[in-house]
Amino acid sequence: MTSRSKNPYAAVQVDPDSDYITPGTLDLEQQFWTGTAAKYTHVNQVWPGVYIGDEKTALEVQGLVDLGITHVLNAAEGKFNNVLTGAEYYRDTDIEYFGVEADDKPTFNISQYFCPAAKFIHEALSHPQNKVLVHCVMGRSRSATLVLAYLMMKRNLTVVDAIEHVRQRRCILPNHGFLKQLRALDIALQEERLRQKRETQQQ
Repeated sequence: MTSRSKNPYAAVQVDPDSDYITPGTLDLEQQFWTGTAAKYTHVNQVWPGVYIGDEKTALEVQGLVDLGITHVLNAAEGKFNNVLTGAEYYRDTDIEYFGVEADDKPTFNISQYFCPAAKFIHEALSHPQNKVLVHCVMGRSRSATLVLAYLMMKRNLTVVDAIEHVRQRRCILPNHGFLKQLRALDIALQEERLRQKRETQQQ
């Protein structure tokens, strides 16, 4: 993480030739309260083949089968205040399961799961008929954060565009700490693209 990303409240322009500026965390939070957003429902498709849902959605196995879900990413695995499913829970289906033990607390380091979660979703969607459910308890913070990270890492969306895209399709609200981590990811991805651009220019 660079010194530019250490102040989570400051906007950062990584590429001097680009108009894009990574907002501070408070500005990212404000994005959820401006304009019109989707109303809360149990499950929503937020990207082709990607659904964000809640505990009720994850527990209704037949409903998942009816929806055509082939992969489930549980962002609330574990015993406490979480969703008790697991690979065994879906054993009578062809659903592939991946679990993440994340706490919905601003101090929790959810960024440790950005890469494995994005990889799970991306590999699932390499087959166009597959559909992925990413869920936690409410489907608003942990699961939304992992889907936003996926869109940034694998679909090249900025954090601003990813948030705007998903919130138009589902009522989400990642906690303040998760937004800080998504902001840091946004800066890191911008820096990587700038490095690649400069390497290309030097060739």
